[in-house]
Amino acid sequence: MKFGFEKRDRMPGYMRILNPVIFVILALAFCGILILTLGFNPLSVYTKMLKSAFGTGRGLSQSILYSIPLMLCGLAVSVAFKMNLNNIGAEGQYAIGAFAATAIVQFLPPMPVCIQLPVMFLVAIIAGAIWGGIAVLPKAFWDVNETIVTLMLNYVALLVLDYVCYGPWRNTTLTVPYTDTFPESAWLPNIPGTNIGIGFLIAIVVAIVIYLFFRFTTSGYQISVIRNSISAAKYAGINIKKNIIIVMLISGALAGMAGFVQVCGLTHKLQPNLPNNAGFTAIVIAYLSKFNPLVVILVSIFFGGLTTGSYAVQISGVPSQVATLIQGAILLFVLAGEIFTRYKFSFSHKEKMVSANKGGEA
Repeated sequence: MKFGFEKRDRMPGYMRILNPVIFVILALAFCGILILTLGFNPLSVYTKMLKSAFGTGRGLSQSILYSIPLMLCGLAVSVAFKMNLNNIGAEGQYAIGAFAATAIVQFLPPMPVCIQLPVMFLVAIIAGAIWGGIAVLPKAFWDVNETIVTLMLNYVALLVLDYVCYGPWRNTTLTVPYTDTFPESAWLPNIPGTNIGIGFLIAIVVAIVIYLFFRFTTSGYQISVIRNSISAAKYAGINIKKNIIIVMLISGALAGMAGFVQVCGLTHKLQPNLPNNAGFTAIVIAYLSKFNPLVVILVSIFFGGLTTGSYAVQISGVPSQVATLIQGAILLFVLAGEIFTRYKFSFSHKEKMVSANKGGEA
């Protein structure tokens, strides 16, 4: 008997939904075994994480707050992946966006809210777009793999944050390397009646715009064509270099927007390692969402809940790295599960194969 994988002629619709769900459950089961080896009951840990993250209004608000940068970075990564561009640099683009927004506070005099926030917003997304553009130019003109370039630029951007926070922009009255707190004119307001920043609404609007762009515009269709077949795109006369650059500029701008939302809506100051791996977590979110911008919002809230829940279970002695463990396991299991989305398991009897071959020879 011979076992193997056979490519599916078509991908069933239910598999697109059911497959990730199954492998997320398997990832949680795997992490549960590891939690058990640490001496904790995994069901109790998961229950407590779930209740603290989504069981109360305060927990849900906190989960959404943690998820806002993840949403924008997840959208950034998804946009790039829509054209088979591996933007591993959302972490750095996020950092540069936050740096650029803070520079407005550092070097310009206080301005009215209606002027200061739009200026900081524009500067942040332009800085993120430039950082993404730098990474993709070698890809567009010389076909240099963008994965390594975007990855390496992350460390450059994070070192820039370290330099200004420990050096010229540091608030010397503090023992920690933070900048001065922003003036209130540079604070994003909360959604009325909640403690959730308006950045949440910004992320939702951006997700809707991206969805409509890819579904109903000519440019969105061209990007889909390039993703499916570069040869077909060239035959149709689509400018591939131009689209590569535009998509990466948009991707970088979205990650830069995350930096703006973080410093203006949450921390109100710049600090080292501000992204805190949000750019890398965004890769997991993008894959889980199948690059659908609307689903990115929901998955980001789930991952924000993981962070909230991990803080809650620390009181019981559970290591804070549990959230990171779960995120990594989910990514690995979901990627492995892609095999079963594109291929189906098959087996055949060797005797049948031999008789079929003999019949063919006859």
